[in-house]
Amino acid sequence: MKYEFTKMQGCGNDYVYIDARKYDIPDPVSLAKRVSDRHFGIGSDGLILVAPSDVADARMIMFNLDGSEGKMCGNGIRCVAKFVCDQWGFAGDEMKIETASGIKTIRLQKDLDGQVVGATVDMGRAILSPQLIPVDLPGDTVVDREVEVDGKNYHITCVSMGNPHAVLFEKNVDELDLPAIGPKFEHHPMFPESVNTEFCEVRGENLLRMRVWERGSGETWACGTGTCATVVAACLNGLVKKGEDVRVILNGGELVINYTDERVLMTGPAVTSFTGVLEV
Repeated sequence: MKYEFTKMQGCGNDYVYIDARKYDIPDPVSLAKRVSDRHFGIGSDGLILVAPSDVADARMIMFNLDGSEGKMCGNGIRCVAKFVCDQWGFAGDEMKIETASGIKTIRLQKDLDGQVVGATVDMGRAILSPQLIPVDLPGDTVVDREVEVDGKNYHITCVSMGNPHAVLFEKNVDELDLPAIGPKFEHHPMFPESVNTEFCEVRGENLLRMRVWERGSGETWACGTGTCATVVAACLNGLVKKGEDVRVILNGGELVINYTDERVLMTGPAVTSFTGVLEV
């Protein structure tokens, strides 16, 4: 079987996109593992199927590089919006995309030729209830909570943006050994569905530097939901201002996040890297 694919990235958070209108994918878990391999496959953080939807303009179905299915991907959904415009002929300025975390509204950014170059995504409300994140800790929220992980004490703030996040504010995040630290959080028993972990440093007024260890993928160059969760956590800790644009520097670029009690807006690029044909 041959599949046409499109390789796309947002701030270096890269996925392989396949049009599920054209192809029936019988085993997306195995396919995600195959295409994600950076030595023997195409190379990506995972696989995203772009499918029809009965309730939105399109449906996003995403798989991490280990084959596990994800509920939401902030960088991925911007690229889905570009994919639908480029390949399905969508011509509007606003789009709704169905995800496993609900329907998201995307405002498209276009260049002078009308090509989509980025988007602003309404990510919905941030979820702070420990039971809904989920994180097995008492209280109504988990903000600046001291916990022990692998024999060391950390202060974490937990947020869900449709998937679970633990945010830590540290100094010199560029020097952290994430391959050693990240898995300790990802698989800690306090997180029953495992967790994405963000390590953040305040660099200036409404300016943050963040690295992320994603569950099922390891360290990635960017994480849209993680960037949103980090800004929410920074607001809750009094480090940035709610309702204002916050720039977040990632390994692969920058995202701009605006957090209010009603919603979290995420703005960033959507880029096509290349297209090709995969034979399975």
